Amino acid sequence: MSQPSIETFDVLVIGAGISGISAGYHLQQHCPGKRYAILEARDRLGGTWDLFRYPGIRSDSDMHTFGFGFRPWSSPKAISDGADILKYLNDTVREYGIDRHIRYGCRLLSADWSSADACWTLTVQTSASAQPVQMRCNFLLMCSGYYDYAKGHTPAFEGTAQFKGRIVHPQHWPADLDWSGQKVVIIGSGATAVTMVPAMAERAAHVTMLQRSPTWIASRPSVDKIAVWLDRLLPARVAHHLVRAKNVRFGRWFFNLCRTQPHKAAKGLLDLVRKQLPEGYDVEKHFKPRYRPWEQRLCLVPDGDLFKAIRSGRAEVVTDRIRTFTEHGIALESGQELPADVVVTATGLELKFIGGIALSVDGTAIDPRHSRPFHGIMLSDLPNLALVFGYTNASWTLRADLVNAWVCRLINQMDAKGARWCVPRIQGDPGDEPWADFSSGYFQRALDRFPRQGAQAPWRTEQDYVREQVTLGAESLSDSALEYGVHAPLPKAA
Repeated sequence: MSQPSIETFDVLVIGAGISGISAGYHLQQHCPGKRYAILEARDRLGGTWDLFRYPGIRSDSDMHTFGFGFRPWSSPKAISDGADILKYLNDTVREYGIDRHIRYGCRLLSADWSSADACWTLTVQTSASAQPVQMRCNFLLMCSGYYDYAKGHTPAFEGTAQFKGRIVHPQHWPADLDWSGQKVVIIGSGATAVTMVPAMAERAAHVTMLQRSPTWIASRPSVDKIAVWLDRLLPARVAHHLVRAKNVRFGRWFFNLCRTQPHKAAKGLLDLVRKQLPEGYDVEKHFKPRYRPWEQRLCLVPDGDLFKAIRSGRAEVVTDRIRTFTEHGIALESGQELPADVVVTATGLELKFIGGIALSVDGTAIDPRHSRPFHGIMLSDLPNLALVFGYTNASWTLRADLVNAWVCRLINQMDAKGARWCVPRIQGDPGDEPWADFSSGYFQRALDRFPRQGAQAPWRTEQDYVREQVTLGAESLSDSALEYGVHAPLPKAA
């Protein structure tokens, strides 16, 4: 009985979120002769923007940098909600024909590189078949992000079994939850919590944001007036380019200010918070974190909506620790008890490196934690595989576009050389540092699941879009750390 043929592609992209859509565009634009497909485990595109359905979900950076460089964001709202972002992504794939390349219900389980054949064999679980199927590709591009879609992070709180209300996690928001007229407690102080407080306060009897410690928060207008003005004067793409450049450089300047003059940055942020809260409000207690600005991601509050909810009396912030859940709320270490009908555990996310897939080379399992990231894109000793990871201090999409364009140049470089494979090789001691210099809990909990980076280029990621536009230029493809193979099978790493 003959074996079923294995479908083969030049490039397989894993994930149909922002990174995967960007990859589809760049492959079509720069590698038009390559056959590619995008494998998406879910039955809809959008990644986290389709997964997360909690109230108020919105972008945590401006849409002129969060939108694609190749397709201007046309809405006047610079800080936009999840539904508008999802529409923008769907419109993008239809406009560029990327939708014809997306395979839904395809979850990648494992990938094995064959040195003799210079290709990856992927084992994929599809929704159409009970048994996994195999696919092959010459180049594997991982665009699955780093969130664990199966679960969020929820600490073990004492007494939850006796609580008579409802406990929900934002990542698994129940469609039937009606919090109208209810007392809501949101546990957390990060981007999810500060987003949900004003959104839920519109219908709730009262909302309390319960935090162990504060997060740095910055308020900015949801509409960029300069962008609106430029849109009236200039063609859309020209205006988009200018606003994007403005926002990139402002973000870069402010990040560097936070790192070089943290006390000055902290004072400025706290002064802005004070202006939006009633006189006498304890800003130091509730809005001054223990860490310096931008050691964790800054929380963005459009039009000061969080502060408006607090001023109205519909919401409050409580800084304390949980002792136990009770039948009707949460008892705190201070002795205070917060009444609650609904408790939202906005306590963070879990991370998973490249979707947790099993990697192997010629049948031998590979632990990617033992590799080093070449410019944060390829992994040492793993041929024809690239990853898309966005910036921690700027919009994810900025780097997604940059990396996908680089991968396309690499594929074309391989064709020009007649090479079947390309692999980064470590030369000397690259150093040993964590994957990300970020103190956020969700990063710290997961760093042992990620490779470690080097101390210097090309074995570390530069969190600087302006600089990476140069360092990821054409010269990076000729780096001595990149080994190209023409005819012979890929040599084993020493």
